[in-house]
Amino acid sequence: MNLPWRDDDPDDEKGGATGGDDHPDAIVACEFQDGTLAVYPDRVEIHRVGRSRFDDLTIPAEEITGVDFSKGITIGYIQIEQAGVTVDSGGLLSDPVNANTLHFGRGGRDCAIEAREEVLAHARG
Repeated sequence: MNLPWRDDDPDDEKGGATGGDDHPDAIVACEFQDGTLAVYPDRVEIHRVGRSRFDDLTIPAEEITGVDFSKGITIGYIQIEQAGVTVDSGGLLSDPVNANTLHFGRGGRDCAIEAREEVLAHARG
């Protein structure tokens, strides 16, 4: 059942580049299920959707130590690894869930791959 307040469809094409309207100076900006990831030369910004239990976040490039990434079968994730922040590895049948993690459906995979490459290229931690 497709309810207007739910956006659970893993096949939706909503994920992907946002066109830079909200992040004109970003190298890449991706709109995912639980927020937007914007990559800049000196930082990564995560802007959460209203229903998220996490707040918006800015991670300086100096604190980025890596990226955990999975394309997933239906839902994938990208997790920014940050100095001093414990990495959430998820479980056997669950993806990680923490303030540094965003989830995407198939439509967001290409943008997530591009974002991962840019984050790693600018990480200084």
